[in-house]
Amino acid sequence: MSIDVGNIVEGKVTGITNFGAFVELSNGKTGLVHISEVADAYVKDIKDFLNEDDIVKVKVINMSEGKIGLSIKQVNPTKPSRDRRGPRGRKAASPVDFEERLSRFMKDSDERQTALKKSQDSKRGGRGAR
Repeated sequence: MSIDVGNIVEGKVTGITNFGAFVELSNGKTGLVHISEVADAYVKDIKDFLNEDDIVKVKVINMSEGKIGLSIKQVNPTKPSRDRRGPRGRKAASPVDFEERLSRFMKDSDERQTALKKSQDSKRGGRGAR
């Protein structure tokens, strides 16, 4: 089977990096699924969505200079439902989801502030030193 732009093919994830995943296609060539093409949602860590040796359907979105650009999210594009959208087209979060996210943010923020304060204190020679 020839690989052309616009084709949807299956492939095997052979490697994962912080910027995307490498997928080996049926013709033996390898293409890259950039992290922005993995899912419709924001992808902070690609390992939350893919693992090595996963079999995935990908769409060939570009080919240039021997490099193949692939997309997982374009295989099955999802249309946002209007009734669950808030102002400006953003998804309206449930109160429970918001509280959980706020709690995680506050915990993360406190940990970062503590680490920053320790770092600054050590550079000044400890507490009280100027």
